Amino acid sequence: MIRYSLRCEQGHEFDGWFRSSDGFETMRAAGQVGCTICGSVRVEKALMAPRVAHGDGDSPADLHSPRDPREAALDQLRQHVEANSDYVGMSFAAEARAMHEGDTPERAIHGEARLEDAKKLIEDGIPVAPLPFRSRRRAN
Repeated sequence: MIRYSLRCEQGHEFDGWFRSSDGFETMRAAGQVGCTICGSVRVEKALMAPRVAHGDGDSPADLHSPRDPREAALDQLRQHVEANSDYVGMSFAAEARAMHEGDTPERAIHGEARLEDAKKLIEDGIPVAPLPFRSRRRAN
């Protein structure tokens, strides 16, 4: 995992964790990296100093714990969403549309959608919103 300091086009700064540098670039190009403050997907890496372990209790677990209050808030949001909604994976757009059209019972869901599918949901008046994180859950 790699942690980047990020900045959106509005100048908001926030952090994000990614599997790799290529993973960040792929997600950013797909519009899946959004500002945690304004939601903008026009995001760039900000300058940052590397974190180096000093051997004084700096363990790998410490490197993954939220230190910034914004990170803690995002972690709480992630936990709330994951505990109170069903992860539907790449079926998100189809599930949201089916609920909106009354074909399936309404329930809280979260998942993934291609950018064009998410735009179509919004254009069709289906209430959806991007989350500022990726779910740790995976559909069975």
